[in-house]
Amino acid sequence: MPVTLAIAAREVRCERTRWESTATLRLRYATADLSHAVLSCPMAVTAHPAPFTTGDGTAVDESLLAGSKNGVRVVSVRGADAAHLVLTDTDLSECLFSGAFHLDQLRLEGRTDFAQPPVGIHLTPPLAPTGWTRRRTLAEEHHWRALAADQPALPAGQQPSPRAWKPGPHHPVPGRTPDPEEVAALYRQLRKAFEDGKNEPGAADFYYGEMEMRRHDRTGTPPGERGLLWGYWLLSGYGLRASRALVWLVAAMSATVLLMMGLGLPDSAPRQLATGTVPAGGGRVTLAVDKQDPRLTLSVGDRFTAERFDKALRVVLNSVVFRSSGQDLTTWGTYTEMVSRFAEPMLLALVLLAMRGRFKR
Repeated sequence: MPVTLAIAAREVRCERTRWESTATLRLRYATADLSHAVLSCPMAVTAHPAPFTTGDGTAVDESLLAGSKNGVRVVSVRGADAAHLVLTDTDLSECLFSGAFHLDQLRLEGRTDFAQPPVGIHLTPPLAPTGWTRRRTLAEEHHWRALAADQPALPAGQQPSPRAWKPGPHHPVPGRTPDPEEVAALYRQLRKAFEDGKNEPGAADFYYGEMEMRRHDRTGTPPGERGLLWGYWLLSGYGLRASRALVWLVAAMSATVLLMMGLGLPDSAPRQLATGTVPAGGGRVTLAVDKQDPRLTLSVGDRFTAERFDKALRVVLNSVVFRSSGQDLTTWGTYTEMVSRFAEPMLLALVLLAMRGRFKR
């Protein structure tokens, strides 16, 4: 028989419970724990937006919950079969998914909040200052990154800083913290759940998280594949960061323009020379037409002019759309154009791919 429970409480613990019929939990203020729950039928956990009322329309007194955080937080679905689970308007920023079954069939409805990466710029010697792009992240990624960064365990009751990753409940024990391979599998399954719900931007964040974990996985990802993932991340954020790919494209085009002006463009268009011999007694004349090799003899100061910039820019713009400019070039210029015609269209494609990944609905 279907059952509906309306609960206003600080905590709702459903650990190791068994649900043999369809159930709906309408919660207010609650922190729900569904660890190892057995769901034989569909179960929905929803955040109720308004105070509950009795049969005569009187609002239920919630004064005992004064000071509690608004919203409903689900902190764990470990060991549960998520195929029958629906979460609506819930906060999953601290939810543990590790060990759950059929996460790809989990349904996430309404507004679902996940944890965010640390804010601000961080100095990580010997690397340059590092900042994290905003995206949805799983609690398990926070726990692993806090462990990898050797963050100290927090004293009981202390809230983590928004500038740091959040340590897990078993921090800093490596054996009880999911490794990158496990977290990548969680991202992969939840990404499919977003895709099935037609939430492409949400799925993009989880694709990014999956790629991040594979890039850092030293056991399950071969070194060659990790190298490719590093390059993919650096150039375009796995095809999801259009601004990063655009910066690389502009930088590549600027470098090509400078190389063309400094080394690639000849002084002037090579002239054609016709050579031959006129017979003394007259008769047929045979001429051989030859073209001089492009030469660059200008001083360094004379190479960077507006006229040469215009020519170099035309060469580069044609390279971006994979066309030959037809401009006479020196040997340096010829090879520079070849590299440009390979690299710059690829960067342009990454820009377009990233924009599509972000705005597709």
